[in-house]
Amino acid sequence: MPTLSTLLYQIDSGSVLLPEFQRGYVWNRDQVRELMQSLYRGHPVGGLLMWETDAEGISVRGETGGNHGPHLLLLDGQQRITSLYGVIRGQPPAFFEGDQTAFTGLYFNVAEEKFEFYAPSRMAEDYRWVNVTKLFRENLGEYITSFQQHDPDNLGTYVERLNRLHNLLEREFYAEKITGDDKNVDTVVDIFNRVNSGGTKLSKGDLALAKICAQWSEARGEMRRTLRTWQEAGFDFTLDWLLRNVNAVATGRAQFTALDHVSAEEFRDALHRSTGYIGRFLDLVSGRLGLDHDRVLMARYAFPVVSRLLELNGGRFDDGSHQDKVLYWYVHAALWGRFAGSTESFLQRDYETVERSGVDGLITALERWRGGNLDVHAHDFEGSTKGSRFYPLLYMLTRVKQARDFGSGIPLRADLLGRNSSLQVHHLFPKSLLYQAGYERSQVNAIANFCFLTQDTNLVVGNRPPEEYFAEVEEKHPGVLASQWVPTDPELWKIERYPEFLQARRELLAEAAQSFLTELRTGETSADRVELQPLSMASEEESDARAAQVSGLISELAEMGCAYPATDTEIADPRTGRPLAVAEAFWPDGLQTGQGSPVVLELDTADADLARLEELGYEVFTSVDALRGYVRRRNQGEVETSAENADGSAQRRPDPAREPLVAEFEQRMRSLYERARKEAHYTATYFLSMLAEHGGLDTARKLLAGAAVSDGFATLWERGRLDLTVEALVVQPRFAELFSAEELRTAERRLEQFGYAA
Repeated sequence: MPTLSTLLYQIDSGSVLLPEFQRGYVWNRDQVRELMQSLYRGHPVGGLLMWETDAEGISVRGETGGNHGPHLLLLDGQQRITSLYGVIRGQPPAFFEGDQTAFTGLYFNVAEEKFEFYAPSRMAEDYRWVNVTKLFRENLGEYITSFQQHDPDNLGTYVERLNRLHNLLEREFYAEKITGDDKNVDTVVDIFNRVNSGGTKLSKGDLALAKICAQWSEARGEMRRTLRTWQEAGFDFTLDWLLRNVNAVATGRAQFTALDHVSAEEFRDALHRSTGYIGRFLDLVSGRLGLDHDRVLMARYAFPVVSRLLELNGGRFDDGSHQDKVLYWYVHAALWGRFAGSTESFLQRDYETVERSGVDGLITALERWRGGNLDVHAHDFEGSTKGSRFYPLLYMLTRVKQARDFGSGIPLRADLLGRNSSLQVHHLFPKSLLYQAGYERSQVNAIANFCFLTQDTNLVVGNRPPEEYFAEVEEKHPGVLASQWVPTDPELWKIERYPEFLQARRELLAEAAQSFLTELRTGETSADRVELQPLSMASEEESDARAAQVSGLISELAEMGCAYPATDTEIADPRTGRPLAVAEAFWPDGLQTGQGSPVVLELDTADADLARLEELGYEVFTSVDALRGYVRRRNQGEVETSAENADGSAQRRPDPAREPLVAEFEQRMRSLYERARKEAHYTATYFLSMLAEHGGLDTARKLLAGAAVSDGFATLWERGRLDLTVEALVVQPRFAELFSAEELRTAERRLEQFGYAA
């Protein structure tokens, strides 16, 4: 059985490699810490599975070091061995793909015999914390000197513990080998999936690509370079998606198994052609429809169908009318979720249709699938947030219909705006005014309340009431409101008429959409048609407490080792394509890629089909606090209090002289719950449970220690009652002595950020 030291040497020398079909490193810091803790305690940590092969014709990751002859490809144990290599060597192995911060900065406490990642406030001046990487790379001398100086009585104990830690290099790992000339990539991939039944299985696309890589070792690298080129242009695509396009071009089939019969040379040629087709269609979608960045790029799985069409049509469109018909089909395929459900089955049907009947057949099939009607109606614009299917359509109309800026009156075109060409989403009725008037979040963020303006104009308009600034911009630039499909009846500009305003604007938007889409289908190009140049989109200020809360949660979960989610994204029923939710955050492959069920954060529960989501196996959270708590409890070795106490709050001892003030604060915290229930109609159940478990003072400290505002803060902000938040109570001068300077700054910053004057 090889020792850990031997395994690390074999990685360094290039005799242990990773097969290309393996996914990247996905562990988080808690898993790394628990692995080291288990090894230190002598607990079993599992064996390894390796494939012994000469690696000729096998696509691998890592450096062979010029070594010829047999190599060992690591099939099971990648996460563990990569973690140990990173901790001991202080850098990732050559085959690494992932986030190396997961194993960077691990420390060992010689007094408590526990592992933690570096926290300056607790470790910088504490001699008992030992840098694990430094220990392995150097020697004990520096630490022995420190222990002699600070704690000579325990010198022998501490040195013995560091020796035990260092001797992990001699820990033996059981390694089972797959050998034999009869073992090919297909066989080994099947074995890999079986032994990883509880972990990350290879997808059908991974399996197909593994077989291609066996014939053309550079296939995955070439595809990744292509994807990076598009990423630099502002579009994020996946390997699986690109492979779909290649398959469409090479075989005309949707199932990846069709690639089994494609040679390496045929695959290389199909990749080159499909890359060209995708680039050509991206240029068309951007130049004709104005869909010029990732957020507004609709129906990604319509691209393989277009790639197939171009392959059958000699790599080109017949003429401008032919292009427009394809765009007509593309937009409607997006609006009605053609590929949101059973992607493979619909792709195969459309491949067959386009081969028989071209784009006209695609349109007819889409009409038949939709019950004979592709018309856009006002109610189709009833969605909310940027994740709605109709958000890209609003952006498209803004571009192709040359909507005008409220500030300058100039059409929102790059060639006319010049240096002011950054656009920003603008709420026609300001969010703050709508929340104060009692409207729900889904109403506030309705698609029909969005328009696009230059960033400068958006800042100037700010939070002014529409009945005030609408009149001004129309007087200054006649017709500018109509160009943005804003109802011109001043009675509808009043806050109390907001629902009627939305309905009127939806009708105007539907009429504009129907007109433009009809133009695409009939080929009747308007005389003022221009080639649209890309515009940049400026990010919005986080003046929305909910948005800030979700953003803070994502950052916090990333630090705990979770993947970054898709945000403001639609989740559709895989069978019917029906929208089930527009989630604030969505982890389709689990909180850690490839591990666990898909996770959904959905805060607008009234607009989501939660029952269907759960039926489909999604883990659904309707509260930021609930998801945060779940992740903390789930991470092994972490109790909730350890994360909350990073600021030292749990280590404070009560001061008897302050007991009356603490009791008064406790009473006021409970009063906040009652007042919120009666005055703001908000029942803060989670807050009440925290009070019962931790008491008023520790509850306040825990909430202030969070990376983002709580559910209660966000809800009270929406209801215009930040005076009922814990933060507003904390900053009262009477209670200032109960909190640290940092806690007071946190409370003040949150209140100031969302417009509350303490």
